[in-house]
Amino acid sequence: MWYGEFIHSLDSKNRFILPAKFREKIKNFKIRKFYMTRGLDGCLFVFAHDVWKKMEDKLKELSFTRQQSRFFNRIYFSGAQEIEFDSQGRVTIPDYLKEFAGIKREIVIIGVADRIEIWDKTRWEKFYDENKDKFEDIAEGLIE
Repeated sequence: MWYGEFIHSLDSKNRFILPAKFREKIKNFKIRKFYMTRGLDGCLFVFAHDVWKKMEDKLKELSFTRQQSRFFNRIYFSGAQEIEFDSQGRVTIPDYLKEFAGIKREIVIIGVADRIEIWDKTRWEKFYDENKDKFEDIAEGLIE
């Protein structure tokens, strides 16, 4: 559902504007609520409410007696924030999430099918540069 790569800047209130293509999908699918949380690889994850609930249900099934489950769920859910984009498609990134993702001012917003990822621009460029040449090898190992 979410696809593409877009470069934006945070304003003085730590807000960014969602790309027009994403705002159009929100309008067409009548999505009201989203959740933003700590992601993997140093980015932030943004999920629409329905996808978030599916993920939440799946993670709640992990045994709390397993240390890895407890640790992951603590960090993942404690970082979560319910968000709504305003009428202009803007949303504020909380300071603790901004710090987690190393976001300064410029960000890259990428669509990754069922989620949106928010990256510090420099961090995204480094991740992309380090992994673009592995893309075909990874595909070969994952996709049959």
